[in-house]
Amino acid sequence: MSLTELTATSRVTLFPLEDLSVAYTTQSSDKRGLGDIGLVAVVDEYSDGEELWRLARDLGGRTAEGDQARWILTQASRARMVNAYANLPDATWTAYIRRRLELDALFANHGVVLTGRIALSSLRAVLAVEMTAPRGS
Repeated sequence: MSLTELTATSRVTLFPLEDLSVAYTTQSSDKRGLGDIGLVAVVDEYSDGEELWRLARDLGGRTAEGDQARWILTQASRARMVNAYANLPDATWTAYIRRRLELDALFANHGVVLTGRIALSSLRAVLAVEMTAPRGS
């Protein structure tokens, strides 16, 4: 599957998940700006984001794709809500989307989940990734 490239500036939450550094942001499907598209991506130039789906299967015990997507969104929205890791209010980024899944109903205010890898542009973002990287990485 080819990767779709998406570049934007938005709020990005960075958090560790097992041995991954993960970024979470939202996009909107229309001009209302509701953030109904959840983008959860691995911060690693060699990743394609499939690690997230494997974790959802192996750690989350989810076998159906929709359930795996909801598990991924749960990890991301939890990291943002508890504000325990890095939140970058205006990060510029480029994501390389590997998977797009439309959910059968809204979950954590998202109707669509995008996963892949992400590159953050600012030095502040790079430092935040280093701070949130899982120990031993």
